[in-house]
Amino acid sequence: MNLIQQAFQVPYSFNIVFTKGLFSADNQKFSDFLTNFGDTRFQKKILFLIDAGVAENHPSLASSIQSYFKNHPNIILVDEILVMPGGEIVKNDTQYLDQTLLAINKYGIDRHSFVAAIGGGAFLDMVGYASTIAHRGVKHIRIPTTVLSQNDSGVGVKNGVNFLGKKNFLGTFSPPVAVFNDSDFLTSLSERDWRSGISEAVKVALIKDLPFFEWLEANAHAMANRDMEVMHEQIFRSAALHTNHISSGDPFEMGSARPLDFGHWAAHKLEYLTNFEIRHGEAVAIGIALDSIYSQLLGLISQEEVNRIIHLLKNLGFKLYHERLGENDKLNLWEGLNEFREHLGGQLTITILEKLGKGREIHEVDFELMKQAVDELKVTLD
Repeated sequence: MNLIQQAFQVPYSFNIVFTKGLFSADNQKFSDFLTNFGDTRFQKKILFLIDAGVAENHPSLASSIQSYFKNHPNIILVDEILVMPGGEIVKNDTQYLDQTLLAINKYGIDRHSFVAAIGGGAFLDMVGYASTIAHRGVKHIRIPTTVLSQNDSGVGVKNGVNFLGKKNFLGTFSPPVAVFNDSDFLTSLSERDWRSGISEAVKVALIKDLPFFEWLEANAHAMANRDMEVMHEQIFRSAALHTNHISSGDPFEMGSARPLDFGHWAAHKLEYLTNFEIRHGEAVAIGIALDSIYSQLLGLISQEEVNRIIHLLKNLGFKLYHERLGENDKLNLWEGLNEFREHLGGQLTITILEKLGKGREIHEVDFELMKQAVDELKVTLD
């Protein structure tokens, strides 16, 4: 006897709560969740971290949180509410990860307590990663504040920081215990951040849901003009598609396929090439357009279908080309493709379009054809 074979399953479930005025006195959704979650025999604490941009745009947020918990003494709010930069800086500079871990230690956040992050996707990534590695995992709550984090990244299961010049080189798969999408946070977004996240809805519609793509076409101008009701529907439908894919497929990405990263291999590289001057969602819009043109050059979709995709992205306000794509005879882009393969492990797997509403996985890229796609994308500037 020289073999023990072990297998077990761990169920995960969490709710994505859509609300308004999360920390208003008459909103009990957050307190009810904390009170009813887990073992009631243990005293629960909660540590809050806030994206500095959110804190600046919502100056009463910290005091609202403090007032809220005065009415709910069964949960201990720790004395300090940490405010840190948002965006990729919080994932690039390890001091913020260190500060988060030190706070978890200082305030005795154990595995029956909570770390709540309020911010955009990058901020949630870092705090989620810190929460996952502290004590081998303390409970983290996501409160996304951007369109992109409410409709995609904040409702998923991935956490991470950048390292060695590579996006998400350090990271974990660890679901939050809850996500709270508060629509009030969207009202203070800049035009770029309002628009940026819609690209993730375009992405998931193109690979999974033709009727949703057609809805996006019909409502592009309304979203670009900050119609809140239309944006709410987009966020809900996009979040549902993303979460349904995660739960029905390969949630911890054991294989090499990542269909939800359609358009992302080029986007990740472009973010680095521009020193993150370009927003993630802006880079994804460019990546979607590039891979859509490549799909057409392969003969999978028609020129008319490509034109519809380009037209939608332009109606949303996206610029679909950046000069860094063509630098060094596009060899920087080729490097990005190799880095994407390395990040996935195993063989290269990227998603292109078989038709509108349906993605197809491929394992090889004709880079001469991809270079042609870059050249054709440049024409969209005209």
